[in-house]
Amino acid sequence: MNDIAWIDAALTSARPRAVSALLRYFRDLDSAEEAFQNACLKALDTWPRNGPPRDPAAWLIMVGRNVGIDAARRQAKSHPLPDDDSLSDLSDAESAIADRLDESHYRDDILRLLFICCHPELPETQQIALALRIVSGLTVPQIARAFLVGDSAMEQRITRAKARIAKADVPFETPGAPDRAERLGVVARMIYLVFNEGYSATGGELPLRAPLCDEAIRLARLLLRLFQTEPEIMGLLALMLLQHARSAARFDQNGSIILLEDQDRTLWNQPMIAEGLALIDKAMRHRRPGPYQVQAAIAALHARAKRPEDTDWAEIDLLYATLERLMPSPVVTLNRAVAISKLKGPQAALTMIEPLAKDLSGYFYFFGVKGAMLQQLGRNEEARVAFDRAIALANNAAEAAHIRAHLDRLQKDSASAAKKV
Repeated sequence: MNDIAWIDAALTSARPRAVSALLRYFRDLDSAEEAFQNACLKALDTWPRNGPPRDPAAWLIMVGRNVGIDAARRQAKSHPLPDDDSLSDLSDAESAIADRLDESHYRDDILRLLFICCHPELPETQQIALALRIVSGLTVPQIARAFLVGDSAMEQRITRAKARIAKADVPFETPGAPDRAERLGVVARMIYLVFNEGYSATGGELPLRAPLCDEAIRLARLLLRLFQTEPEIMGLLALMLLQHARSAARFDQNGSIILLEDQDRTLWNQPMIAEGLALIDKAMRHRRPGPYQVQAAIAALHARAKRPEDTDWAEIDLLYATLERLMPSPVVTLNRAVAISKLKGPQAALTMIEPLAKDLSGYFYFFGVKGAMLQQLGRNEEARVAFDRAIALANNAAEAAHIRAHLDRLQKDSASAAKKV
C-alpha cells in the first residue's frame, strides 16, 4: 500500500475521535476542524518518514491541540509559533498520551460531536450536511453533489448550521446516563437519515448519492463500537446492511425501478446479508425490541427467501403489527397492507388502507399501492385515477416512470378486453 493510501485510511478512521476531542478543548466547531486539518498536514509531512504512530487519534489530538493553541497565541501576538521539530518529535509523548486517553472519554466526545450535529434547532438537511462535513470529513463539493445542489449553496447551508449551533450555546459537559440514552436515539435517527438520502437515489443519481449509504453504515459501525450492547444500534446497522445489499438489483440499465419481487436475487450482496442477519439475530436475543430491530427483522425475512414465493408473509404481517404498536404511523400500516394483500388478497389490503386516505393524501406510495390493488381487482378506471395521482406526487423521474409502466399495462389490458368484446 502506498504512503498516501494508508495515511488517508488512518486519518479517516481517526477523524471522529480526534475532532470530537479537539471540540472539547476548543469548544468551537470551526476551531476544532481547523486544528484537525492542520494536524493532518503535519501527519502527511511526518508519517511517511517516521512511520505510523502507535495511536493515530492520540497523535492528531495532541498535534491539533498544540497547533490550535499556537494559532490562538499568534493571533494574540503573545508567542511565536514553535518550529516544526518541536511539534513533530512525538516519540516519547505519544506513548504517554495514548496510555492516558480513556475510551470512555472518546465515547462521550464522539457522542457529543454527533449530537451537536443533530441539534434539534437544525433542519434535517442541515443536520445531515453538518454531520457529513464535521464527522465524516466529506468535502463541500462531495456533499453538494450528493444533495444535487451547487457548492456555494451547500457551503451556505453548512455555515448557517454552524452559526445556529454557536448561537444556541450548546453545552460541552460530559452527558449523564439519561442524556446519553436520549442523544443516542437522536444520533441513530440522523445516521438513518443519511442512509435514506443515498438509498432514495434513482438509477441516474446512484453514482453521486449511493456513497451516502456506505458512510451511514460506517457511522453506525462506529456507534456500535461505542455502545456494543445496545440492541437498537445492532438493529439499525443490520437494517442498513440488509437494505443496501440489494442495491445492485434495484434498478435496470435504464435506471427504472425493479420491485423487490422482480429483482435478480443473485445480484444481492451475500456477505453483507450474512453480516446483517448475524446482527439482527444477536439483537433479538436481548429481548428488548425496538423499531430498528423490527424493520431489520422484516428485511431479514426478505433476504432469507431465495425466491419471492418463499417469503414468509405471515411472519412479516406479525412484525408490521409489532411495529405499529412500537411506532404507530399510517406509513407502517400502508406497508403492512402489502403483506395483507399477499395473505388475504387485494380487497383486504384495500379495505385496510382506505382509512389512511386523508393522512396520506400527499404521499406517492399510497396511491401507487392503491392503484396496484385496484388493478389486481380489475377496477381499471379507479386504478388509472390512483396512478395519475401517484405520478403527480412522484419524487423523481424513476418513480414516475414506474407508475407509467402500470398505466401502460392498464391500457393494454383495456385494449385486449375491447377486442374480445
